[in-house]
Amino acid sequence: MSHLLHIDASIQGERSVSRKLTARAVAAWRAAHPGGTVTYRDLGGTPLPHFGQESFLAQRLPREQHTPAQAASWELMEQLVGEVKQADTIVLGLPLYNYGAPSGVKSWVDHLVAPGLSYDLATGQGLLGGRDFLVLASRGGGYGAGTPREGWDHAEPWLPHGLSLTGLQPRFITAELQLAYVTPSMNELIPLADKSLAAAEQAIDLLWTPAAVA
Repeated sequence: MSHLLHIDASIQGERSVSRKLTARAVAAWRAAHPGGTVTYRDLGGTPLPHFGQESFLAQRLPREQHTPAQAASWELMEQLVGEVKQADTIVLGLPLYNYGAPSGVKSWVDHLVAPGLSYDLATGQGLLGGRDFLVLASRGGGYGAGTPREGWDHAEPWLPHGLSLTGLQPRFITAELQLAYVTPSMNELIPLADKSLAAAEQAIDLLWTPAAVA
C-alpha cells in the first residue's frame, strides 16, 4: 500500500501559500492512490525542539550511556527517520523566512541526519534514498537570475545539501512573488505572482496523472 508523508512548516495558518500547495498535492496524490495512507507532521504548528547538546551527544554515545534527555532526543530521531522510511512519497511545504528555511525545517533536517538511522557511518551511504521527495516552496519575492536580489533565497539551494548524507533528493515546485498581494510597493507584480502561482498549481495537478507516472 502506498504511503505519503505530508509535512507543513509555515507559521501563517490559513494565509500560508505553501500549506495550500501541499494540501493540493496531497489531494492529487490521494486521488491517484485510492487506499493510500498519509502521515502528517506540522513543523510550524507543533515545532520540534532545536538540535542541541543533548541531541549531539545522543548521536555519539552508546544508548546504554544516554541520560534521560539524550534518550528522548534519540527516540525523536528514530521517530522522524521512521516516518520517512515508511513513506513512498514525501511532500514538504517550504516557505522562505528572512531569506532562509524556517527554523522548524532546519531542526527536522538536523534530527533526520542521524548516523546509523539515515546514513551508514562507516560507508557514508544514505539509507533514505529511492523516495519521491517533492518540495513545494513559496517565496514572497523573486530571486531568480537578473533580479535585484538574485541569490538571496538560501532555502532551496540549502535543502539538497543539508539532506545529502541521507540519500533524499528533493525536487522543487515554487510559487514566487506572493507578497505582491499584501505589499503596496509590489502591487504591480500581482500579474506575475498570479502566473507563478498558477504554474505551480498546474505542475502539482499533473504530478500523478497516468502520463506523469508512466
